[in-house]
Amino acid sequence: MMASSDILPHGPLSGVKVLDLSRILAGPTCTQMLGDLGATVLKIENPRSGGDDTRQWGPPYVVDAEGNQSDLSAYFMSANRNKRSVEVDITTSEGQATIRRLAAHADILLENFKPGGLRKYGLDYDSLRKDFPHLVYGSISGYGQTGPNAHKPGYDLMAQGYGGIMSLTGEPDGRPMKVGVGIADVMCGMYACVGILAALRHKEQTGEGQQVDIALVDAQIAWLINEGVATLNTGSAPKRRGNEHPSIVPYGLYETADGHVILAVGNDSQFGRFLQFLGLEGLARDPRFATNPARLEHRDALADIIVPAIRQHTTDAVIAAMEERKVPAGPVQTLDQVFASDQVAARKMAIEMQSEAGPVQLLGNPLKLSRTPVTYRHAPPTCGSSTDVLEQEGDPFDAL
Repeated sequence: MMASSDILPHGPLSGVKVLDLSRILAGPTCTQMLGDLGATVLKIENPRSGGDDTRQWGPPYVVDAEGNQSDLSAYFMSANRNKRSVEVDITTSEGQATIRRLAAHADILLENFKPGGLRKYGLDYDSLRKDFPHLVYGSISGYGQTGPNAHKPGYDLMAQGYGGIMSLTGEPDGRPMKVGVGIADVMCGMYACVGILAALRHKEQTGEGQQVDIALVDAQIAWLINEGVATLNTGSAPKRRGNEHPSIVPYGLYETADGHVILAVGNDSQFGRFLQFLGLEGLARDPRFATNPARLEHRDALADIIVPAIRQHTTDAVIAAMEERKVPAGPVQTLDQVFASDQVAARKMAIEMQSEAGPVQLLGNPLKLSRTPVTYRHAPPTCGSSTDVLEQEGDPFDAL
């Protein structure tokens, strides 16, 4: 653990200037991460629509001291910390000139318009790179800048459907099921962040910018991981297994006397210790269950034995017994339980910031850097609250 005196007061991206033309979730997730790491982020919002669409995706909203509802919805705040908001109408010549002025000073521009959508305003990559060859230009779209579906719009739910994750999620005999949050958007934002930082590294070495093309569907396909690779190598689509694992048994969610418990019995020695708790040691010598490949082949037969046995114990008793035996196990917590936990407090995964409308509670950043930690400098902004910086002479980023 480093002493507090060894921690620098600014993030590793301090001095990097980001022009954020994105909205909804994927793009803002990316730029919030850049902001948390120290970059100066200027969020461009449309004055004709009330700004980012997610400002209207509530309730809940932050209510100010007078009881007035602000435009800070929980959804908007989840991805727009460490940014300043300015209103610019890019459909006008004045607005286009403003964006070009900002691009001249920016290191990074991120947008998530449909491919070709910015061309009519002269703000697409090909138009801007002629005058600003240094610019790292990130483009997020549903299907990418190329391919037969490039013209189609993309939202998280459609990406989860087209990219296959919904076919893997849900009970075996149930309907395909999306993940409970916009994970395709979030992971796309993470991939965008990685690509942009790589391009920024190239820019710092050569002075040359480039376009970073990220698609929601591409990103979702990339994190199919083992199931995707298995399908490529077998030609067969996997079946939905609910909370069970395709390659490990027992591994999943199990009923207890008072709720549920998660068990992840990852190897044969853990399986033996697990059986000791249930008083079923003999199963470890049963050829149907002695090895993980055998247990995979006979998973239903094993379930018929262990499921009713686990159901005789409380959740706390199972977890305590598994921890004593060094077998991975854990609870299924509701979100209020998550944020009340000492683990969240210790890791600072829930934070409070003071917004223009009042105090707000936000999720913490999971990155823990010992020398240049993330910083929480600016609460999510109300729409257009920093528009006056555009009146400054010189570089507006320096006025933030």
